[in-house]
Amino acid sequence: MNALASAIEPNDYRPSEDEPFMSERQQAYFKAKLLAWKDEILRESKGTVVNLKAETENHPDLVDRASSESDRALELRTRDRQRKLISKIDEALRRIEDGSYGYCEETGEPISLGRLEARPTATLSVEAQERHERRERVHRDD
Repeated sequence: MNALASAIEPNDYRPSEDEPFMSERQQAYFKAKLLAWKDEILRESKGTVVNLKAETENHPDLVDRASSESDRALELRTRDRQRKLISKIDEALRRIEDGSYGYCEETGEPISLGRLEARPTATLSVEAQERHERRERVHRDD
């Protein structure tokens, strides 16, 4: 499957409802998409580390220093979100390997290709996600 995953670029193929759900070709497509996404995040992270190391200067002006610290904090929060996203991508890749990718964790039904295309790390169908969010809202209001 690895050779197939590297042979299929996301631009060359789009999964369709006309083919068997989570066929080898669809799995390879989503695997390539997830790996490309992960590589992009890791490249951006390396750039952040370089920028943070380069910006060790101490600004004499308080406003400049506050602005710099604010920018640094925002960048670090963004990287933390991306770190969490990488673990979701890794989990999705594990699901591809074990054959459970593309199926709702709650119902076992296939997750729509459109949802997987938009959010390749999705673990719930749209309906199950909506139920989950409604439950969260109800419990949050308590």
